[in-house]
Amino acid sequence: MRLALIAHDRKKDDMLVLAGRHLPLLRQCVLVATGTTGGRLSRELALPVECVLSGPLGGDQQIGAMLVAGRVQALVFLRDPMTPQPHEPDINALVRACDVHNVPCATNLSTANMLLDFLAQNIPS
Repeated sequence: MRLALIAHDRKKDDMLVLAGRHLPLLRQCVLVATGTTGGRLSRELALPVECVLSGPLGGDQQIGAMLVAGRVQALVFLRDPMTPQPHEPDINALVRACDVHNVPCATNLSTANMLLDFLAQNIPS
């Protein structure tokens, strides 16, 4: 399973805590992430991550392209709803692509934990 991980700046620490909690599952997945998020996951948790560009530089679009091509099976996108994002149209397009292509998409810690718990129980080890 290929899983995409994205976190806005104020959510990157939350992503590290989330990933740390789900390390056994994440070690079974092929991970792709936007630049800074992927770099931190790799450095701080020793996870192998394919890093694309930073979100504002086109990384959200790169992950969206993978998703619509069937190369991403689930997305965890920890969004910061309180901070305006200069690339909001890209973010909306990525979440819309999840809806169009019926790809599970978690956008906060509660749904991310639920999604990853579900995957951990339903992916053969």
